[in-house]
Amino acid sequence: MNSDHSKEPTFVVTRIFDAPRELVFKVWTECEHVKYWWGPKGFTAPYCKIDLRVGGVFHYCMRSPDGKEFWNKGIFREIISPEKIVSTMYFSDAEANTLKPQDYGMDSDFHAEMQDVVTFVTVEDNKTELTLRRNTPMSISRKFGEDIGWSQSLDKLGEELARVQK
Repeated sequence: MNSDHSKEPTFVVTRIFDAPRELVFKVWTECEHVKYWWGPKGFTAPYCKIDLRVGGVFHYCMRSPDGKEFWNKGIFREIISPEKIVSTMYFSDAEANTLKPQDYGMDSDFHAEMQDVVTFVTVEDNKTELTLRRNTPMSISRKFGEDIGWSQSLDKLGEELARVQK
């Protein structure tokens, strides 16, 4: 299936957290926190490495409840702390070698390189609006469950923020 998705809206998810922007940025970018929220409900993140600088690499493992591992790596393209992160993300293996989406069972219409723009905006009384914009067409994101997966990951991010603020 190679249909043209160029005119279709791309994946966007927004969530407001009851936490200051600096804390949301920190929990998004530090492994000690990412391990608690990366991946949908029931998934764990047993491995996380982040070199938070332009040109720096991040490398994560997401493990499903049945033990299947999904590895991702990416490169930071722009960082404006605590406002914005622009990065690319790829599927990878445990050694950070780039893999094709088909290696993880995705169809050929899934992007091999995902481009993400994450913004952190202060709203109301010290709350933070986090928005993730990905270059993946919305129909592809829905087909592969990215919309549900990111929604559940952001639920877990909210839980981690609550834990940290206790």
